[in-house]
Amino acid sequence: MRDAHNARMTDAAPTDVSAGAAAPPLDAPRRRQLAMALVAERGFVRVAELSAAFGVTTVTARADLDALEREGSIRRVHGGAVPASSLLEAERPDREPTFEEALAASVEPKRLIGEHAASLVRSGQSVILDVGTTTLQIARALRARADLDDLVVFTNGLSIALELEDEIPRFTVVVTGGTLRPKQHSLVHPLAGSMLDEVHVDLAFIGCNGIDPMHGVTNSNLPEAAVKSLMLRAAARSIVVADGSKLGEVHLGRIAPIDAFDVLVTDAAAPLPLVAELEAAGLAVQLARDPKVDP
Repeated sequence: MRDAHNARMTDAAPTDVSAGAAAPPLDAPRRRQLAMALVAERGFVRVAELSAAFGVTTVTARADLDALEREGSIRRVHGGAVPASSLLEAERPDREPTFEEALAASVEPKRLIGEHAASLVRSGQSVILDVGTTTLQIARALRARADLDDLVVFTNGLSIALELEDEIPRFTVVVTGGTLRPKQHSLVHPLAGSMLDEVHVDLAFIGCNGIDPMHGVTNSNLPEAAVKSLMLRAAARSIVVADGSKLGEVHLGRIAPIDAFDVLVTDAAAPLPLVAELEAAGLAVQLARDPKVDP
């Protein structure tokens, strides 16, 4: 789905890479017309996607969306825009998507990230799998690895625990405990941190809503951000997993600065300028590629 979407957006973008030369940049009216069409088609478009597609800065992309909102054509929400007619509860700008809604977004990139991240795990290790749809894909990829044995998995995600249940006793699955967040299937404070204070694992896979060179790794929900920070401190090596749409985004709850993580695993469609900025800030970046496309 993302590949098809990228192809459509690339057709609208001003740069012809294959020709080796840049076409004239799109003017503001044309950019905004295309942006409005994409919002209407997809129901939600991120600032970072428009920036990459049109070859403009995120500041310019936000300005385009702001102008469209003033015209009444769209509604601005955190990180992007939705159609102006989106009045349903599920599309409120202040509403956090449910776990199932997030699971339906960027499915293929998350699957590839999950497989790549799972390839970093070895038999006999202990790992933390943070709650999230990308980390759920890691759990599924771990299940598929018949070579793995004697793996201990700590998680605060009920969906992840259930995903791994059939692998017991090959895997030992430990749920952190805590207060259940409705519609997110995650366990948070109080009590979620009690176990994390008592363990030290080999690897922690941490999900997020945003990763930015200056503002670090962030999450939209403060209770979950606090648990993620504890997970980070409980691991010898920490890996943040995020699809490319989350690069350059900044959210309410700060998990940790960039240098607190060892590796970022993201998908190959991540904006290369943002990848370069993160690497320049000292974060190793690994791109999860589809072996069928990039053997």
